[in-house]
Amino acid sequence: MSFRARLFAYWMKKRPKSLSPTKIIALAFAGIILLGACLLTLPAASRSRESSGFLTALFTATSATCVTGLVMQDTWLQWSGFGQTVIICLIQIGGLGFMSAATLLVFLLRKRIGLKQRLVMAQALSVNDMDGIVRLQKTVLVGSFVVEGIGALILFLRFLPEYGAENALRWGVFHAVSAFCNAGFDIFGVITPDASLMEFQSDPVVLLTLGALIVIGGLGFLVWQEVAQKRRFRHLTVYSRLVLLTTLALILTGWVLICFLEWTSPATLGPMLWTDKLLNGLFQSITLRTAGFASIDQASLTEGSKAVSIVLMLIGGSSGSTAGGIKTVSFIALILFLVARARGRESVCVFRRTIPQGQVLDAMTIAFILIFLAVFGGIFISATSPVGFTDGLFESVSALATVGLTAGATRVLSVPAQVLMIVYMYFGRVGVLTISLGFLAGNQAEERFRYAETKLLIG
Repeated sequence: MSFRARLFAYWMKKRPKSLSPTKIIALAFAGIILLGACLLTLPAASRSRESSGFLTALFTATSATCVTGLVMQDTWLQWSGFGQTVIICLIQIGGLGFMSAATLLVFLLRKRIGLKQRLVMAQALSVNDMDGIVRLQKTVLVGSFVVEGIGALILFLRFLPEYGAENALRWGVFHAVSAFCNAGFDIFGVITPDASLMEFQSDPVVLLTLGALIVIGGLGFLVWQEVAQKRRFRHLTVYSRLVLLTTLALILTGWVLICFLEWTSPATLGPMLWTDKLLNGLFQSITLRTAGFASIDQASLTEGSKAVSIVLMLIGGSSGSTAGGIKTVSFIALILFLVARARGRESVCVFRRTIPQGQVLDAMTIAFILIFLAVFGGIFISATSPVGFTDGLFESVSALATVGLTAGATRVLSVPAQVLMIVYMYFGRVGVLTISLGFLAGNQAEERFRYAETKLLIG
């Protein structure tokens, strides 16, 4: 037997017999990123018709697929029409999940969806139960395209009189998809490079439309389905009620704090009319929830506003959505746990229901890991790049929570820091559920023995 035949026989014997849904999701996202990077490396993808280089292409493909929004160069100036098309396709696939794209193809071909595919769907949508998962996937697809279509139409009508039909259509579709998927990519560089939405600071149609798309995309697919079916708040599940109330509370809290801290700042809200100050303060609070669009200069924010921004970015959106971060319900579960412990109670209750202690510990584990990685990233960036710790932490959290806002650090990152941000963006999108925290549900075997308890001094 030849060496090649022996090698093939060894591989057939030792190869993994099957991949778990979490591994399939992780590998699929990695494959999509690599494919996107290869396409963006082509000279045709760059406006200069010269290859951008693999690292820049990989950084952009990761940012697009992981719906983050951090960019090394202005998207309009760097990428041609072909490159922008690749980016928006990566955003759509990454935002809805690769299983949504695969399921759409299955629906079109009228194929039967097997148990394995249903398991992967459930994992991709962050749903624990497979009951009704195909129906939920259909709701995700139809709802996403309808919401994006409405947003694109509103933006098209807004841009049409001033910029013409071609620009209005391209900008409407691109930014509706980017906002709904919480990606934060923009192609307004044709007006003013690197300005994001700053040209539209006084435009409520643009800011409120994009803000609404961001919020809807960040609520989570399961919440959509419940709201559409039950329509009354008191009929919703505890989870959906927590998502809606926490989202509203975070937006209002961020709005008040940003306006308070930036109201007189000459570099941000200071020179604006009071109506524009309120509008941009609201949009800043919304976009911090993992969207990445900027209507004010993030580098010019006060230290207090940057601290508020870091906290809001780290919390992020809701589970099973296009957003990243710790997630809203995990955050509120931790707050409820702290309140319960401060009162000397063992159980964590909300809406006359008890949250299982295991889920509280899961939320605590997720939060600790993300905070640890964020701080490590801030230290690493400030140590390897000409960036202070606050801006480095801002950048680190932005990548890890797939936000995409930057305080000016992205363009000056060292190569090691760029690689770290690529890893963080991938980790943030594929998620703690499917990569690092698989152990939370992976090992269900009971412990064979238990050591004797010991008392510690706490506090």
